[in-house]
Amino acid sequence: MTGGAPVELRDIEIFLTLAEELHFGRTAARLHVSQARVSQAISQQERRLGGVLFDRSNRRRISLTPLGRQLCDDLRPVYASLRDSLERARQAAQGITATLRVGMMPFNIADLHLYWKTFRSQHPQCELQIRRAPFVDPFAGLRDGGLDVLIVWLPVEEPDLTVGPILFTDARLLAVSVEDELATRSSVSLEALADRPHATAPRMPDYWEDRYLPFQTPRGRPIERSQTITNGDDLINLVGTGEIVHSFPAHVTRYWAMPHIQWLPIRDMPPLPYAMVWRTETENDPIRALAQIVRDLGPLDLHDT
Repeated sequence: MTGGAPVELRDIEIFLTLAEELHFGRTAARLHVSQARVSQAISQQERRLGGVLFDRSNRRRISLTPLGRQLCDDLRPVYASLRDSLERARQAAQGITATLRVGMMPFNIADLHLYWKTFRSQHPQCELQIRRAPFVDPFAGLRDGGLDVLIVWLPVEEPDLTVGPILFTDARLLAVSVEDELATRSSVSLEALADRPHATAPRMPDYWEDRYLPFQTPRGRPIERSQTITNGDDLINLVGTGEIVHSFPAHVTRYWAMPHIQWLPIRDMPPLPYAMVWRTETENDPIRALAQIVRDLGPLDLHDT
């Protein structure tokens, strides 16, 4: 960005976060700043550039303009490199020699604590950072250097990524509003999902999305995606208001136990395995150490936690 006062690192972080969240309120909450601060940072950047970065014509959801997409693609690796350089300097001052950044697609961070505790005990010189990972463009964090490892459902069939050990496998549930006719049932089949709208997220590989929620029932009936969402809060809110139903791994009920939502076992949907995944060319000693700990401890039985 050129012209005017220099751009602060925080302003770049605000832009990149808003480009991911596409929502001023969520961006502000994630970065612990006010919405006014987010709006101010974006407006200043647009004035410096002489162009619009976000299309705000839809009051409920913004989107990146072509200029915004170009800037996002150019800035993301630069920002990641600068952020990593500052982080390495901080760690060196504290005697830490390495960092392992793990992105979590599942919600059960507490259930997986044994893996993290064991790693920290065996490798105190390596700082382990556990972060919630977005399911929008799910492998971007590995590819842009923001994450070293991703805990994500299988299959992952990406030529540049390595699939490591499985941490747990979870049953599948359908979340519906208690006012939905389905809520009176004790369970449902995949065929029932064809009669209700569901949600999707941008930039998910088709094969990967299909494993989570098939595009068709066993009889070939389409399972409709009527809403596009970018975060879990919007997803569960749409279920609660009755606008959609949606399938989930069973562990989310520990975090979304809500009186207005009913959880129904899906009889013919196979369990969902979650595994470590990392970028093959960036594999290093901390990644191998965590993978070995997961193998040694074995997959977690969620029913025992």
